[in-house]
Formats: sequence, C-alpha cells, structure tokens
Amino acid sequence: MRVKVLSRNPDDYVRETKLDLQRVPRNYDPALHPFEVPREYTRALNATKLERVFAKPFLSSLDGHRDGVNCMAKHPKSLSTVLSGACDGEVKIWNLTRRQCIRTIQAHEGFVRGMCARFCGTSFFTVGDDKTVKQWKMESPEYGEEEEPIHTILGKTVYTGIDHHWKEPVFATCGHQVDIWDEQRTSPKCSLTWGFDSISSVKFNPIETYLLGSCASDRNIVLYDMRKSTPLKKVILNMRTNTLCWNPMEAFIFTAANEDYNLYTFDMRFLESPVMVHMDHVSAVLDVDYSPTGKEFVSASFDKSIRIFPVDKGHSREVYHTKRMQHVITVKWTSDNKYILCGSDEMNIRLWKANASEKLGVLAPREKAAMNYNQKLKEKFQFHPQIRRIAQHRHLPKSIYCQIKEQRIMREARRRKELNRRKHSKPGSVPFVSERKKHIVAVVK
Repeated sequence: MRVKVLSRNPDDYVRETKLDLQRVPRNYDPALHPFEVPREYTRALNATKLERVFAKPFLSSLDGHRDGVNCMAKHPKSLSTVLSGACDGEVKIWNLTRRQCIRTIQAHEGFVRGMCARFCGTSFFTVGDDKTVKQWKMESPEYGEEEEPIHTILGKTVYTGIDHHWKEPVFATCGHQVDIWDEQRTSPKCSLTWGFDSISSVKFNPIETYLLGSCASDRNIVLYDMRKSTPLKKVILNMRTNTLCWNPMEAFIFTAANEDYNLYTFDMRFLESPVMVHMDHVSAVLDVDYSPTGKEFVSASFDKSIRIFPVDKGHSREVYHTKRMQHVITVKWTSDNKYILCGSDEMNIRLWKANASEKLGVLAPREKAAMNYNQKLKEKFQFHPQIRRIAQHRHLPKSIYCQIKEQRIMREARRRKELNRRKHSKPGSVPFVSERKKHIVAVVK
C-alpha cells in the first residue's frame, strides 16, 4: 500500500510574530485561474474610478504681488526656491516648503519682462521696461545693507526677454535684436538679427548649450549658433509664436507656443513640418515649459487654463483651472518633476500637482506595490470603452466647453468644404495638405 504524504516547511507559512502578515501560497498557473481577466478588468475599473475621485491637483496659492505675475524663474540648485516678477516692477523670492515670500525687491520701473537664474544659483538677472539689465544676489542683504543690484546695464531699447547659458558666465537678451553678453562687460559680445521685428523670447539649449532659439513678432522662429555668431535657419508660421522651450533630454527637439491656439513640437534638423501639433487650447498659448524627464510639457493659455501634454500626443492628458484664475501668463515645471507653478493676471502664483491623483508624502512599501499594480492594470485595459471614458473625462468651465464645441463644428465645416471642392475639381488640382504642414509658411536657411 502506497501513501502520499504532504511535507511542508513551517518557515514558508508560519508567522514570526502576531504583527506579521499571513503568508498565502500562490500558484500562478493560468489554467487554475479561469476568471483572471474579468477579475483584473473589475480591478482596473475600480482603480480608474478611484483615480478620478482622488484627482485634486490644486495645492496652494502664493499671494503677495500687487500686480499681474509676468514671469518666473527656477533656482538651479534649490528645489524649494522660485522667483517671480510682476507688472509693477517687483520681484519676489518664494520658499515653496513654507509657501511664503522670503524677499521682495523693487527691481524695475514698469513691467519685469524677463528673469533667469545664474547656473550656479548665486545670483539672478532681470530685464524690464526701463531698458536696464540688472544682476542681483540670491542671498538677502546683511542687516543695515542697502538692497542694490550687483551690476546694472543700461541699454538703448526695451529688453523683452533674457536667458542664461547653462555652463558659462554668458547670457542672452532679446528685444530689437538678440544680444549675447559676457557678465564682466557692459556691451554685448555680439548681436544677432534676422528680420526687422521685435523678438519676444530667447532660450538657450540645455544640452547643445551653444544653440539658441528665438521668437519674433513677424511670425518667425529663428535658431542661432553662438560659435558662428550667425543665424542658422528660421521657420515662418501662419501666426506669431509667443515663446519656445527646448526638450531637456533630446537636444534637437523644441516646442513652440503659438497664437493660433496650438503648440508645435519641431525637430530643428527638419523644420519643414512639425513632429507633432498639440491642439486643445481655445485661445492664444502664452507660455510652455518641459518636465525634467522630457516626456511631457505644460502650457499656459489666455483661456484661463493650463494643460499637460505628452510629447508624442496631439491632445492634453490633463487640464487645470479654478474659478478665480484669470489669463495665465507664465508657467514652470519644478525640477523634481512633481509640481507645476503658474502665474496669472490676478496677482497669484498657484502650485499644482503634476500628477493630479498622486498621494504626497512617504509611501509604505505595500502602498507603492498596490499603486504600481493599479497602474499596470490601467495600462493593460486603457482602450476598453468604459475605462477610457472615465479616464479621459474632465470637467471644463462652460466658456471653454462651448468654445471647444464651436471649434469642432468649424473644423468639420472646413473639412467638408475641402472635400466638396476636391470632388468638383479636376483630379490633382486641390492637393491634400496634412495638418502638420498646414501651419508652416516657409523655411529659410
């Protein structure tokens, strides 16, 4: 007679103390789990619903400015420090952990048009309507010491923007032309111009640091090479570009914020057509900033909302708005990839979570594991109609909702008109133009 005996090692299932979790043996053989997919679908649906329930992105409001916030700058070394400039010439330095202003400077007469921090974080630069470029210490002055700039450069025209080189003591200003300055000199090293209109913003490439991009009011985006002291090439769009931002991970990619409600991601080697057209805003896009990972960017618009776009998608994954928020002029993504700051017309800087339903603070290992599991489930079932509908639903203000509807009708009417024209014309006389190429007028090299 043969007897089969089960032999188990007590270490595999006995708890060491009463506080330990019960150990449950699992067999992952799919044949033993015939209802695995329906069960996972239910879990994915619940996870998606809970994500929308806990989506509360707004964290706090930093108020203290007496006029609209016109520009912001991040501290390159400190995550908790951010600088902001207002339309009354006032500059404030904020501590984000305490959520309060730690220093106020009356920097300019009139608007603060642009500001940027030095790469080492010891000082920062501001430009304003009073035709001056000023360099300030990042540290507060000693007791009894006057609040004075380190250097002041008086220019001939109004400067509309400034950006600092990522590694060298060199900065660029824009206005009537793009000027490259050495920090030790009071006259520019070289001046770059291509066209005759005012330039609204200039940005250094964070990887190929000798490259610059600028946006002019004659609808141009111009690229410069600092080593040659000449412009490289320019692309002319249908409408004016307000600002651009370089991708911090891919040297040749940049995104431009345009007046025609769209954002255009370009590869600077192939400017004939953009890599992607991002369309969701219903008014002019005023600012754009990349996340440190280079996979997403945030845009600020005149339609009183900010949107987060994945780089490779044409539509936004998130839209943030509040009842009190007015036209959003400037936006920044913090260097730890967790938060977004936006400055708007009604004198407030708002702090948002980059991931709306993310839980802040230290997570227990089990919480992390559950979060990762839910994320994988949502990815697995993301194209199921019910889950997709819940995940994509966003509440919008009535004005934006109505404008989106109106634009959809207009777009459909244009498409129908083009189809009819093609149908009643000679074959080949009405060419097909892709959405990406529609907005490009010319590329000049």
